[in-house]
Amino acid sequence: MNLDWLRPAAFFGSILYALIGVLMFWLSFLIIDKITPYDLWEEIVEKQNVALGIVVGAMALGISIIVAAAVHG
Repeated sequence: MNLDWLRPAAFFGSILYALIGVLMFWLSFLIIDKITPYDLWEEIVEKQNVALGIVVGAMALGISIIVAAAVHG
């Protein structure tokens, strides 16, 4: 059984890249929220706009895949 992933350098490197990925996702989501002409939270939660919720969810998945590919190298 190979336990190389338990080495401290590999473990903390994984944590660092995970934090970088989450930060990049959060920043890109904030930028997209500022670009849109309306408040995404109000449209999705208060006005129950399901179609916009699906679009924002798909956008979040797309950003996540891009960030994961960029972090993975």
